[in-house]
Amino acid sequence: MTSETTAAPAGSADTGVPAPLTVGFDLDMTLIDSRPGIRAAYVALSAETGVYVDADAAVSRLGPPLAEELAHWFPPEEVEAMADRFRAIYPAFAIEPTHALPGAREAVEAVRELGGRTVVVTAKHEPNARLHLDHLGIRPDAVVGWLWAEAKAVALREHGAQVYVGDHVGDVRGARAAGAVSVAVATGPCPERELREAGADVVLLDLTALPAWLAEFARIRNP
Repeated sequence: MTSETTAAPAGSADTGVPAPLTVGFDLDMTLIDSRPGIRAAYVALSAETGVYVDADAAVSRLGPPLAEELAHWFPPEEVEAMADRFRAIYPAFAIEPTHALPGAREAVEAVRELGGRTVVVTAKHEPNARLHLDHLGIRPDAVVGWLWAEAKAVALREHGAQVYVGDHVGDVRGARAAGAVSVAVATGPCPERELREAGADVVLLDLTALPAWLAEFARIRNP
């Protein structure tokens, strides 16, 4: 585990007492390894449309919105329709093969054990995000979809998240835009150095290191 010094966020402007702990999590390649399922969905879309999609390349760059990936394979006027079709076939192909990343369930439970709340904020189609979480038995307090990079700050501020955990530089930007501590895990397409250069406050190898970090973070917030 590697980390940098973390400053605890400010508490209530009225009382000086820290707000209840709320931790946000990204989904793909942070909580779940959805590459096998997404790959299967791309293969199915390619077979259905007759358009070649390099599914291996597509799953190597998960994070940005679906339309950005589909733009590599379909003309601009077809991207929106293809995105709708991909989302429609997604449950049949992508849910079953997807598995939780190491420490994912324990990370969410660690927040709960500290008396906190969790919110998943993802660029994924929200109904499909919920299907993944339900299938894998990961139980956040809230799920917000359709948000990427800085736009994630809207949901993070709305839910009062002091920490946001993600695997992509876009997640780092979202955390910083929300004024939250950015905790990055090196389990996605962005290597540790890239996450640090993007401004992550903390970089962990994976979520198995998060409970210990959270315990220390909570101690600093509530000395």
